[in-house]
Amino acid sequence: MSLLITGTAGHLGEALMRVLRAAGDDPIGIDLKSSPFTTAVGSVADRAFVRRCLTGVDAVIHTATLHKPHIATHSKQAFVDTNVTGTLTLLEEATAAGVRAFVFTSSTSVFGRALTPPPDAPAAWITEDVVPIPKNIYGITKLAAEQLCELFHRTRELPAIVLRTSRFFPEEDDRKATRDAYADDNAKANEFLYRRADIDDIVSAHLRALEQAPALGFGRYIVSATTPFTREDLQDLHTNAPTAVARRVPAYADVYARRGWTMFPHIDRVYVNDRARADLGWSPGYDFARVIDLLRNGEDFRSPLARAVGTKRYHAETFADGPYPVE
Repeated sequence: MSLLITGTAGHLGEALMRVLRAAGDDPIGIDLKSSPFTTAVGSVADRAFVRRCLTGVDAVIHTATLHKPHIATHSKQAFVDTNVTGTLTLLEEATAAGVRAFVFTSSTSVFGRALTPPPDAPAAWITEDVVPIPKNIYGITKLAAEQLCELFHRTRELPAIVLRTSRFFPEEDDRKATRDAYADDNAKANEFLYRRADIDDIVSAHLRALEQAPALGFGRYIVSATTPFTREDLQDLHTNAPTAVARRVPAYADVYARRGWTMFPHIDRVYVNDRARADLGWSPGYDFARVIDLLRNGEDFRSPLARAVGTKRYHAETFADGPYPVE
């Protein structure tokens, strides 16, 4: 299969290229920035460029995007140009080229305000059936791009799978309160309970989606580490998260104590990946229990792939108040 991957100078695009090259494949990688994993430099909104790159291509994985870290530094029009117009251009040209499968990397950010329950309510149980309420231009444009994928499946019979990924980037948290209260590894380990995945699992979900797209036709899937929680834990999660965590992964307490780590006092949502595991045949390897096992043995809880990809700079400049400015 001849494959085009967009955004190959970014975390996920590079990770996909690494895995596929190691397997003996030679996908075409495109990005606005040059990199060792980028075959051609150009914009996904440049129709002529996209058309050239799609020549002879059978499938597309579209990871290129403006992200949340760009909200305060880029205009809303730039988000529309990249996330909406770029996706539309790819869909139109992919259809014209006879592409057999299209996988779009979306984000759990599309859920927006649906992720934050009232103070006295249980934590939110987030499945694909939750209605998105985007709260910023990033979420709005990702949701619009999702809807374009659905439109092209419905009107042009393009097999298209949307993956709503949770956090997998290694950069430090954008919230100063979190950075001040928790060591970076501590915060990221906590997030595996409810809103983080290892990039190795994100890659495998994309490759499974690529394989299943022709049979599925269209679908939206949450891609996040498998949570240990059930609905019965939701009230405790929002009021006293350590109690719920100790109930489901009791080994964590000793491991955290030895490291001087602490659990978040409150967890406001849980991402549920049941549908992705069932429909895609996806088997994520990293969850909070595995993180604890690795830490207990003195090992890094990140996958070898995550360590190989490392961190990226979302901006050329540096900022005094965090990894990127917050709107």
